[in-house]
Amino acid sequence: MRAMSASDESSISTRTPFTGLTPDMVLDALEVVGLRGDGRLLQLNSYENRVFQVFLEDGRVVVAKFYRPGRWTDTQILEEHLFAAELAAAEVPVVAPLVLASTPDPAITVRLVGNPPTLAAAGGHRYAISPRRSGRSPSLESIEHLEWIGRFIGRMHSIGARRPFEHRLKLSVATLGRASRNWIIESNLLPPDIRATWTGIVDEALDLADAAFERAAPTRSIRLHGDCHINNLLWTDEGPHFVDLDDAMNGPAVQDLWMMLSGEPNANREQMRALLTGYESFMEFDDRELGLIEALRTLRLVHHSAWLAKRWDDPAFPIAFPWFGGASYWQQQAQVLREQIAAMHASPAT
Repeated sequence: MRAMSASDESSISTRTPFTGLTPDMVLDALEVVGLRGDGRLLQLNSYENRVFQVFLEDGRVVVAKFYRPGRWTDTQILEEHLFAAELAAAEVPVVAPLVLASTPDPAITVRLVGNPPTLAAAGGHRYAISPRRSGRSPSLESIEHLEWIGRFIGRMHSIGARRPFEHRLKLSVATLGRASRNWIIESNLLPPDIRATWTGIVDEALDLADAAFERAAPTRSIRLHGDCHINNLLWTDEGPHFVDLDDAMNGPAVQDLWMMLSGEPNANREQMRALLTGYESFMEFDDRELGLIEALRTLRLVHHSAWLAKRWDDPAFPIAFPWFGGASYWQQQAQVLREQIAAMHASPAT
């Protein structure tokens, strides 16, 4: 075991934040909180953070998530952890982080955060450990599965509605849409021949998204999963469970429902009916929020482009997204936003 320090994130580059995160460092980070690995670990698919499945000497298997420096404060991360613990205490099936305890080894320094502590900092990295939960993707073609997922999300929202997050993001056109639009423009990422076209289209799309939120007002803002798509939902014989609350935020309930929709509009309507049949067993739903779906899809598209651009110095991103950034990418995005403008004009709630 080599010596580690609990230095703050100033020692880690936010441009290439995980370059020094070797397998040995991952195992050291677990050992410093009393979880001794047997030497086996597997890096899992994650771009925003770095996530590893680690086999322990005592036979358990855990998942270690190393947070990207500079994205969240300790307080924001702990709000995510406390929400997960609150859900788990209410028997809502989510994977909550483990409570950590430091070892007495004088050669190792670790900073534990939280009451109880669920966040650790060592070697310049912040991380949390959770039990491994396996599962498979649900069938979104199954009405039974969709109603079950709806009940699950309704239970989660019944807890989320008790009080808002104090420190995490609030979903809005300003926070997800205009902030992303401004960052892209100010960073001079757009090729000169597409800049004016893309800017005009994205401004029109965001104006329509603003109008959709105004029509739906006042919407109730509750604590959400925030990134509720099929890859963050695992299915077992006991039903669904969520594995990642990293994007938890305040916002309208429909944000955690619309990403479960797939296919043509007629199929979407049937899927949403099934989701809401289950959802309203536990939580009332304001039908006006259905008019936000295309606006929320638009915000996600714009935010995703900015997210890719902000992370481009991370070596994992050019490998995973080689198509990003060229003129053809921005032309395609302009066309997708044109389609979103048409969809928002055609929305039944407009």
